[in-house]
Amino acid sequence: MKIKGLFIFSCVVILGLSACRSEFEKIRSSGDPAGILKKGDEYYAKEDYQRAQSLYELVLPTYRGRKEAEEIAYRYAYTYYYMGQYILASYYFNNFSQTFGGSSKKEEADFMSAYCNYKLSPTFRLDQTYTDKAIEDFQLFINTYPQSTRVEECNKLIDEMRAKLEDKAYHEALLYFDMQYYQSAIQTFDNMLKDFPETSDAEQVRYMILRSAHLLAENSFVDKQQERYIDARDRAQEFINRFPESRNLKEVKDILANANKKLNQLNNVRHQSQSSGN
Repeated sequence: MKIKGLFIFSCVVILGLSACRSEFEKIRSSGDPAGILKKGDEYYAKEDYQRAQSLYELVLPTYRGRKEAEEIAYRYAYTYYYMGQYILASYYFNNFSQTFGGSSKKEEADFMSAYCNYKLSPTFRLDQTYTDKAIEDFQLFINTYPQSTRVEECNKLIDEMRAKLEDKAYHEALLYFDMQYYQSAIQTFDNMLKDFPETSDAEQVRYMILRSAHLLAENSFVDKQQERYIDARDRAQEFINRFPESRNLKEVKDILANANKKLNQLNNVRHQSQSSGN
């Protein structure tokens, strides 16, 4: 009995799906724009976005220039968003904004175009093209709609993505340090401070710059050591002045002392060489 009941249930489900499929195919091939649009709206209301999208796509050319076109284009863009196709969703939201510049939905479309790029923004370890694009688009939105209720949300999302870019910059610099490419580490850490002047990690970044500068001097040929120890010394002194309560203060003072010691040794060697030459 159980097997028979399961068989009957399966048949009902299959027949139901076939009926739905047949209904969709029937309306899709009907050649009736009004009927296709109505059914597309029904699918949209039921959150069947794939079928709704297919039907909207069919009638968009027919309704171009007519009053229905705005709502069709608006919902068409949202079908891509709801299905997680954010690249196309961003494109169609932007296309809506450009096409219907006087629409009351233009502000939302501009926001959603930017938000789709935000959704495409990956972990900080990957390429950040979409992160940069989202920040740019959100900033443009704020400038265009300064009184919008979405401005606060835009600023929060911008802060979130800038934090991601900051993480990426820090870990790139740290990778150079770990690989013992100290010049590249210094440059990348320095650039991070320029790009993110209000970073909460300024102390750690400057500490890593100092360590890189000191290790660069330690591993340099003699003819490069003096200028590099001077750089390490100056950075150590600057760090002490900026962060007198740092937990790394002892190590920084050790670096400063070592840099001064090495500079004295280099000066003594230079004086001895000059004396010998005379």
